Amino acid sequence: MGRAFEYRKAAKMKRWGHMARTFTKIGKQIAIAVKAGGPEPENNPTLRAIIANAKRENMPKDNIERAIKNAMGKDQSEYKVVTYEGYGPHGVAILVDTLTDNTTRTVGDVRSVFNKFNGNLGTSGSLSFLFDHKSVFTFKKKDGLEMDELILDLIDYGVEDEFDEDEETNEITIYGAPTSFGEIQKHLEAEGFEVTGAEFTYIPNDLKEVSDEERETIDKMVERLEDFDDVQTVYTNMK
Repeated sequence: MGRAFEYRKAAKMKRWGHMARTFTKIGKQIAIAVKAGGPEPENNPTLRAIIANAKRENMPKDNIERAIKNAMGKDQSEYKVVTYEGYGPHGVAILVDTLTDNTTRTVGDVRSVFNKFNGNLGTSGSLSFLFDHKSVFTFKKKDGLEMDELILDLIDYGVEDEFDEDEETNEITIYGAPTSFGEIQKHLEAEGFEVTGAEFTYIPNDLKEVSDEERETIDKMVERLEDFDDVQTVYTNMK
């Protein structure tokens, strides 16, 4: 019983820690969106997309509203989007997306993890050829929806002809060019779809085989990077 209690307590603390880091990261995204397009979601498509993601992560409404209010403050820090690239152990390529108001601090934190795991932090653009940069949208599927017709319609807006369907949640995920993010979002909303997620992502185009032991090491490195508040997402080309 004692061991079971300690395990549940540790699992709960880890979950709370993950939620806190996730909410902090979303708060930074909200700050950038509000600074760029204003605090009204109906007039700011980027903010609408971030709020949808926040709800998907179970971020409380009060937290979302507080983040928007804080972003309107005059002393709010200006964040920059910076992507760091390098090789981790066993030759696995790693991209680290960050939102930071202090690049000196952030690059120091990222480099320390690469060094600890015998990796090598490279220059900007050195590994981008191993990943495809895409915009990703997830939305609720309507009754009677013909996906072939929808995809044909969305191709004009930069959407690819492949999609993922989750029967459990009744959601569709589509992929498109990053430059078409705004047009895709606007069209989905105009067609009455409930958008539940909208973001940018990197998808590896050259996957690297690793052993179970090597995978464990890479997972530890990714987890260590994700512990930093400045780090938004970590991508690898590990198969």
